[in-house]
Amino acid sequence: MSDKTILDHITELVHEEQKLREASKPADPARIRDIEQQLDQCWDLLRQRRARREFGEDPDQADVRDPQTVENYRG
Repeated sequence: MSDKTILDHITELVHEEQKLREASKPADPARIRDIEQQLDQCWDLLRQRRARREFGEDPDQADVRDPQTVENYRG
């Protein structure tokens, strides 16, 4: 998976989240929470890939972390 693929997925998720929040009917809170978690995971993966690249490591060795790890991370 490339950085571009991750960024494209982030863009898709952001657009879906915006549509849900702007819809005339109430948004599905479970779906919005799922999108938020996926976005956090994508951004985390992108940061991991960039850090690996910066330190001469293989960015493809970065893994998607589970939502609990990403949500509870304190930077």
